[in-house]
Formats: sequence, structure tokens, C-alpha cells
Amino acid sequence: MSDLSLYRNIGIFAHVDAGKTTTTERILKLTGKIHKTGEVHDGESTTDFMDQEAERGITIQSAAVSCFWPGTNNQYKPHRFNVIDTPGHVDFTVEVYRSLKVLDGGIGVFCGSGGVEPQSETNWRYANESAVSRIIFVNKLDRIGADFYRVVDQVKNVLGAKPLVMVLPIGIEDQMTGVVDLLTRKAWVWKDGAEAEDYTLEDVPADMVDKVEEYREALIETAVEQDDDLMEQYLEGEEPSIEDIKKCIRKGTIALDFFPTYCGTAFKNKGVQLLLDAVVDFLPSPTEVPAQPEVDPEGNETGRFAEVTPDSPLRALAFKIMDDQYGALTFTRIYSGKLEKGMTILNTFTGKTERVGRIVEMQADERIELDSAQAGDIVALVGLKNVQTGHTLCDQNDPATLEPMVFPDPVISIAVAPKDKANAEKLGVAIGKMVKEDPTFIVETDQDSGETILKGMGELHLDIKVDILKRTHNVEVEVGKPQVAYRETISKRIEDSYTHKKQSGGSGQYGKIDYIIEPTDAEEGEEFEFESKVVGGNVPKEYWPAIEKGFKRSKDKGVLAGFPCLNFKVTLVDGGFHAVDSSAIAFEIAAKAAYRQSIPKAGPQLLEPIMKLDVFTPEDNVGDVIGDLNRRRGMIKEQERTPTGIRVKADAPLSDMFGYIGDLRTMTSGRGQFSMEFSHYAPCPKNVSEEVIADVKKREAEKNK
Repeated sequence: MSDLSLYRNIGIFAHVDAGKTTTTERILKLTGKIHKTGEVHDGESTTDFMDQEAERGITIQSAAVSCFWPGTNNQYKPHRFNVIDTPGHVDFTVEVYRSLKVLDGGIGVFCGSGGVEPQSETNWRYANESAVSRIIFVNKLDRIGADFYRVVDQVKNVLGAKPLVMVLPIGIEDQMTGVVDLLTRKAWVWKDGAEAEDYTLEDVPADMVDKVEEYREALIETAVEQDDDLMEQYLEGEEPSIEDIKKCIRKGTIALDFFPTYCGTAFKNKGVQLLLDAVVDFLPSPTEVPAQPEVDPEGNETGRFAEVTPDSPLRALAFKIMDDQYGALTFTRIYSGKLEKGMTILNTFTGKTERVGRIVEMQADERIELDSAQAGDIVALVGLKNVQTGHTLCDQNDPATLEPMVFPDPVISIAVAPKDKANAEKLGVAIGKMVKEDPTFIVETDQDSGETILKGMGELHLDIKVDILKRTHNVEVEVGKPQVAYRETISKRIEDSYTHKKQSGGSGQYGKIDYIIEPTDAEEGEEFEFESKVVGGNVPKEYWPAIEKGFKRSKDKGVLAGFPCLNFKVTLVDGGFHAVDSSAIAFEIAAKAAYRQSIPKAGPQLLEPIMKLDVFTPEDNVGDVIGDLNRRRGMIKEQERTPTGIRVKADAPLSDMFGYIGDLRTMTSGRGQFSMEFSHYAPCPKNVSEEVIADVKKREAEKNK
């Protein structure tokens, strides 16, 4: 049996271009997993193995690799690292979210010049929600405008986190030669162009002695707060041993009281060893994180937990499905128990059993066959048929469900059509595989036109999906214009009544309902609420669910342009029934007709998705960028000066943001960047609303020709 205390399940997450994948490459090189580092800008990194990743220089899907680290000076037993390199682009945050869900610790990488960027905030928030212990690595300190101390301040002020500075940089920008380890007071120095292993340990540079002592004192004071006895000794003037300080730091890191903060430049091979030692010293093993709670079918906790031991019943979570030339791979985190090749397991979501054909350990796109895996492992299973992201796999004789994952709704859609009949068949198969892989990628068929509608988190997300269809699955498709996921709501309270009566010989149908329809607060309430205030037996209780069902089913098609209707409440106040002719179906039909009758009177409104924008622009172009955002109906929230330019935060409607990246690059000579994520729905201005409704009607007319 493996010793679980030697396991570290860690993820590497950050904003686009902060250097996550380069950091992962250096980790793999130092741990002996690879012998030549592949660079992202050459399209040769180990974990970015998709064609689209290599070409664009971005990570699209999280990749898992396992490696062993015995410590910089072989001071530990070899520790097994299961490392997941996650994407930084906002369109792929679901990859970060689902990876954090199954990890015990993380490394948050921040760019030395860019600092805490928008996507860093989103990822940090996800990590807080998943209660993942983290180490911070301030990377790219060799770049112009890099400033370690500024990034540390931003972590405090922007993320509201407590960084515990463990090392200080020696030199800055192109003068950066190494780092000082505050605990040992030793300077690690690398020559320019040297490999990561070629460093020398020296005394602290004379001009840094005071700063090192100041930061070291702050480090020890923060650490000893974790242990009252050590705190007392320290206050009496006795400094604790380095081992005792490390124990305190480990305790505080696992409790999320602070985040050990390191720095360096992964690209230039400086500072990565200390980061790896910190993973061993401070991040938790699978047995040191709270056990996963088991839940009932409604999602409520049952009071039982998946104990992290190989002897407990099997509990595992499928967190990612990936399709490659060998078939579907199900990435699985085993929380308790043992998994063996050929074993039959239960999927509690489908209620069906599955046979584990093969168990493999993933090295990005390579695989190593295993006979078994145990609690704490992250492995891929081959040959599972009906498993999707978030499904629980467990012992068939002792079923249980782990807390499932919740994914955001897509905000943008495009229509695709196969070029010919041969492609039509391939399209169905390809899309089936892609939907399994990505829970935020939703595919629907338009009943009227027969078009295939792809829905996703942003333009880049759908762009990549179409690219994968064409290149990975060899499906030729024609792509329509992007469509915005509008919604509808109401603005007025209305009291109304509807009677459904049908007499046609034999038993008839009868249901009468008196009701109030009123708008609700989008932020506080549910998207749809139903309440019955009927007293007496005018509408018997057994028909209430049918009335709710009628309204619920109707709300998916609004009265203005057929978009789903949100944020309203229906209150049933009275009605009438017939002893023979009334039935649940009669009341459901009455509710559907009541919806069509009353919603047009309740001041229906079109809602559009508003996106949260974070735009970076050089100072010279800030006027153009703000002017352009105003033309796109953007509301500027704040402007923040950074060493390399200005960050503009704004809210803007998605419908006006198509093609924005091209315009931004033109305005800023290629130096501008932006990220955008869904914020909320807001009422459309009248002219926009009229345009959207006319457009929908025109498309429907064309379909009906």
C-alpha cells in the first residue's frame, strides 16, 4: 500500500499568460519526468498537447501529470505529485473549477508585472469556495515592470488574502539573479542561461540584510501564532527552530490562515526548487484535508463522510471526460477505498453498474497501465460507458453520492450545419463526445429548422469547439452568426383568472384558477416561484403541483421572442373544480393557457446578458478604449493605474461585444488585452429590444417558407 502522507494532489492556476504551463514544465524537468523542457511559445510544452493549444499558446483543457520529488537535496522520501495544469482563459474557467474540486492544494501563479489580474480573482474565488490550501508563486520577475512587493500588496488588497513572504528576490527585471530564503538566510543564485540545477548558495547580499531581517521577523511572528507554547517562547526572546517554524506554517497554510509566497522566473529556471520543497513542506496530503461529505439524492448532507483510507468502501468522483484515439477516458479522484482492474462499480447518478476495463496513470497525453489505485490517487479509467462529469462512482454493495459539481449556464450560441449527408452522421457522433467532455458546452437541435445550436461561455470557447469539430473529428460544418442568450421577464403585477372547459361527450375537462403574477427581485429570489394561498377546497391540494408544472413548463418560451422567462412569481388565490371532469391534466392545461393569457398583460420585457469586463490598455490609448466602450453601451466602473498601463473595469452587454478583441488590438497596436465573464441580466433598451424581436420574427418567417 502507498503511504498517503507522501501524496500531494496539486493544481496550478492563474490568469492567462502568467506562466502556469512554463512552471509545470520546470516542475516536470526537475522531477526527472522530462529531460528537455518544451516551451509554450514554441508550441512544444508537455501539458498543452492539443493542436489548438500549441498554436494559440494557451491552455484549453486541464492536463494531469504525476511525478516524484525527493527534495532539492534529497532531504525527503520521494513524494508523489499529481499535478494538474489548468487553463487561464475566462472561457475555460470550468476546467479550473472542476480541477480545484478534486485537489487538496494549489499553486497560484501571478505575473510579476501584471500582478493580480481578473482571471486570478475568479480562480482565487473558486479556490476559496473549494477550501483549497495554496502557495503563491510570483513568476516572470525578469520582465520589464516586474515588482514582487507590489504583487504581494495586491494579493492583500485585491484578493483580501494574507501572503506569508518566504523568499525575497535578488535584483529585479533583467538584473534578477536569484532569491533569498528567509528561513535559512541563504541566497540561491543562478547564472544567466543556467539550468535550474546549477545554482550556488551564498550569503545574503549586503544591501539586503536589513530587509531580510525585517521580513524574516514578520514571517516568524505570523507562524508562531499557530502554536501558543512557541509564541510564549518567542516573546521571551527564544527563537524557535526552523523545523518548528515549518510545522506552524504547515498548520496555518492548511487552515487557510495565510499563503506561503515564493517568487522567481520559471522561464529562466530561477526559484522553482524552493517552490517544490514548499509543496512538500506546507501543502496537505489527502489525509490532512476534510473528508468529502456524502449527500442524498436531493443534495443534502447525510452526516457520512468518505474517509481517506484504502480500507473504506469505494468513493470516487469523475471530474473530467476526455476522448482520444483509444476511447473515452474518465479522470477520477478516488476519495476512499480501492479500485482494481476488472472490478464492477456503481454510478449512483444513473443507478447502473460499470466494469473498470483499464486503469491508467496519465502523463499529459501518454498513459501508464496500473492494476489498482487507492484513496488519494487521481487516475483515468478506460471503458466506462455512461459516466459524465460530476458523477459518483462507488462500491455497488455500499452506495453513496458525493457532492456534485454545479456549472454556469452558457451565454452565447451559434448555429452549425453539416456540409453534406456524410458530415451529418459524423457531426452527431463528434458532438456526443464533445458534450461529455465539457459540461459548459451545450448542444440543442432547433425543432423548427433542424439546425444544430452550440452554446458556450464565450466567442473563444465556441471558436475552439468548431475548430475541434473540423480538425480532430474531420467534420466540415458551416457556421452561423453568434446569437446572444436573451431572457424575458415581466414588470407589472397582474391579477387574472382562467377557466379551462372542454365538453365533448363522455368525460370532459374542467379547471378554473384565479391567480396573481408578479415580478420578483432577480438577486434575492428564485427565477420562478409558485405559492398557493387557496383556503377551503375550491382547488383541491392534489392539483396544485399540476398548476405549478403548467406554469413552469410554459416559462421556457416567453411571449415577446420565445426566450425563457425569468424572475416572476405565481400565487394561486382561488379557483374552481368539477367533481367528475377535473383532473391534474386539466389544471396543467389551464395553467399553460393562463400563462399565455396573462404574461402579455404584465409588461413583458426583454433581458440581455451583461458581461463584466476587465480591459488592459497602454496609457496612450485609454481615451480611445473608453470611447469605444461607451459606443458599445459599456458602463465604466473604475480605472486603475498599473506600471505598464491602465486597467479599465466596466459592464457591457454581450450583444455589443462581438469581435471586440480585434478592435482592441487595432486601437492599442496589439498591446491591449481583455477578459470578460457573465455578470447578470438587465432590461434591454427599447430600440435594442425591438431589433431583437424583429430579428427573431424574421428568422421564423424564413424557416416557415
